[in-house]
Amino acid sequence: MDLNLKGKVAVVTGASRGIGRAIAESLAGEGCHLVLCARGQAELDETCRELGSRGTSVFGMVMDITRPDAGKLLADKALQEFGHIDIFVGSAGGNKRGNFADTTDADWQEIIELNLKAHLNTSRAVLPAMRQQKSGSILFITSIFGREAGGKGLSIYNTTKSALISAAKIMAIELAEDGIRVNTVAPGSIRFPGSSWDNRCKSDPEGMKSFVASNIPLGRFGKAEEVADVVAFLSSDRASWISGACVPVDGVQSKSLI
Repeated sequence: MDLNLKGKVAVVTGASRGIGRAIAESLAGEGCHLVLCARGQAELDETCRELGSRGTSVFGMVMDITRPDAGKLLADKALQEFGHIDIFVGSAGGNKRGNFADTTDADWQEIIELNLKAHLNTSRAVLPAMRQQKSGSILFITSIFGREAGGKGLSIYNTTKSALISAAKIMAIELAEDGIRVNTVAPGSIRFPGSSWDNRCKSDPEGMKSFVASNIPLGRFGKAEEVADVVAFLSSDRASWISGACVPVDGVQSKSLI
């Protein structure tokens, strides 16, 4: 299926590794021009070199996405280099585990800034360009633990991921008249080199076999590329009547009916 993304301009945060990098690769494979953001210089440079060697027009910006002007800097770069912005994918994120009673205001503030406010700030920055052209796609990478309980130690993570899904739904309603679609993608347990699941599989292979058998009916961890391909589809006009949706990519791991 041709997604008709050739020549589209995509801004992707958290793009130097894991799911974010896979999203950049998938969009590049469909012919998109890219502006990528990440905190790590070496990994981002390597990602840009790799994609550039395949003929993709790509620009990398090293920055902390939680800085107040990050969204404006990314939007300005995309407009400077390509003249328009068609797709924004917020993939940056993190976690700070701990029982609720042991968490601090600083813990909450750090993850709220990273998992929620950074995505909303950057979305606001790309909106003027999308509104002017009366089209655009905004996507946030959330989690199945934004759709249902993730268990002990995840009060901050669960809250921020749920909030992002909720915000995206209201954004989709408000921005529909501008031709802008807003969706979220909720991965389950995804394994990629250097990920927490990858590290656990290496340190406790038998325990992870038991985890998969008990929790993932499709019988394996997910791949970053499997999340990325859903993002590419939702970014395209092939998904032109999908907005306000939260799409789980989880091998039937989640239990939510909605």
